[in-house]
Amino acid sequence: MSQKPFFSIVIPTYNRPQRLASCLQAIASSDYPRDCFEVIVVDDGSKTPLDSVVEPFKLKIHLQLLRQENAGPAAARNRGATVAQGEFLAFTDDDCQPKADWLTKFAASLANAPQAMLGGKTINALANNPFSAASQKLIDYLYEYYNPAKGKDAFFASNNIAMPTANFRALNGFDVSFPLAAAEDRDFCDRWSQVYPMVYVPEAQIDHYHNLDLASFCKQHFGYGRGAFCFHQIRSQRAAKEIQVEPLSFYFDLLSYPFSQTSKQPKILISILFFLSQVANVAGFFWEKFRVQSLKTT
Repeated sequence: MSQKPFFSIVIPTYNRPQRLASCLQAIASSDYPRDCFEVIVVDDGSKTPLDSVVEPFKLKIHLQLLRQENAGPAAARNRGATVAQGEFLAFTDDDCQPKADWLTKFAASLANAPQAMLGGKTINALANNPFSAASQKLIDYLYEYYNPAKGKDAFFASNNIAMPTANFRALNGFDVSFPLAAAEDRDFCDRWSQVYPMVYVPEAQIDHYHNLDLASFCKQHFGYGRGAFCFHQIRSQRAAKEIQVEPLSFYFDLLSYPFSQTSKQPKILISILFFLSQVANVAGFFWEKFRVQSLKTT
């Protein structure tokens, strides 16, 4: 690469070589100039080395592979950002496939908001899977709920965001103290929004291939509940006030949200899965609360 790239794409990965290959293939098909972006894959301690997966793509795009002991995607993203040469960072995950114009759409928005974090739109690529569909619809609801136009701080998931590298480093990246991969993106957005703007760019799209069944769906949202407790605890300490959670209206609107949306799945089924997700979320929240309290008393 003869010049510093405009974008550094950082991809954390763990034990999903086929999904990673599909992600890299999508990026290699980008309409953005090849000499204007680099790709940094951070292997978060996968059981099988990923050299054979990554090597063919080095002929198509500027790509490097980093390795670390398993420490979670937040640590992997931070590791990638430390070596990034680009003026701007773009984050996605190994089970995602960015559209060909993904970087082009981000670049156009950054021209108007160069200090902002941009959040793109994530599309569930497994429309026939009700659990994957419900999980993405829930994220869509959160994007609408956490909206500056409604007087709330914005929230963007970490699988489709872009931002100035200097600003990311100024905030010391993602907080790696969270016990699992859940809510560290909420914490990062909360810290970012106190200093820099956040802009939603629905034209910057990725397809998300996150295959879920009932067990993994419940486990995922139980983990989100655990992460939510950690987030609210850290945020309350940062703001020097008691933990505050969403009002009851948040949950009533949540359960009715699927009926206003289009979906291949029955709307009542998505609403039921929303309810189940919140049961798992609340269980995870209080499980983590009691776990932290028990540690304090021992």
